[in-house]
Amino acid sequence: MMQENFSNGQNGAPVYAARPRRKIGVGGMIGIGVLVVLLIAVIASIGTYNSLVTQRQSVRTQLAQVDTELQRRNDLIPNLVNTVKGAANVEKSIYDDIANARTKLAGAGTVKEKDEANSALDSAVSRLLVVAEQYPTVQSNSQFHDLTVELEGTENRIRQTRGKYNTAAGDYNAAIERFPSNLVANLTGFQQAELFQADSSASKVPTVDFSSSAASTK
Repeated sequence: MMQENFSNGQNGAPVYAARPRRKIGVGGMIGIGVLVVLLIAVIASIGTYNSLVTQRQSVRTQLAQVDTELQRRNDLIPNLVNTVKGAANVEKSIYDDIANARTKLAGAGTVKEKDEANSALDSAVSRLLVVAEQYPTVQSNSQFHDLTVELEGTENRIRQTRGKYNTAAGDYNAAIERFPSNLVANLTGFQQAELFQADSSASKVPTVDFSSSAASTK
């Protein structure tokens, strides 16, 4: 039987022999290394997740700005229609197209649906303004003038907010495709954001020339 190794030190006090320390083996070192790597990966994943959440929220905020401007324009159009009605001979189909497009835009949920309804509404309003421009009595109407100016300003803001949204959405989409953030995105359910299509000539409301009406009323 092994016994503790005691010896008498100075003044007869017992001295305990130091036991040798256990050395960490190769397996232990590997285990510690794996734990450190996992800890770093978890911390990095949390940072990546929080960054993706911030970018996704930025996309949603920009889309809300687009919706605000679309709604403002949608609210202006009935007043514009009422101003033109009775003073200009406008085909009923134009009014119907405007009403249908406004209904679709109000119920649009996805970016694609908003884009399609917005394009249809722009086209119908453009046709209305082209007809109205042929009637000096309409162009000389101060309410019609104010509405078209406000409508043009709203159209500019829509294009600006759409551009900001597309920038935010593009950055977000690129982030969830890059490695290693794409791993976090796939595991936590991040999905690609839709983009608005580039403006076409049909989506730009024409500017009404009021100078001709002013000349004709002199």
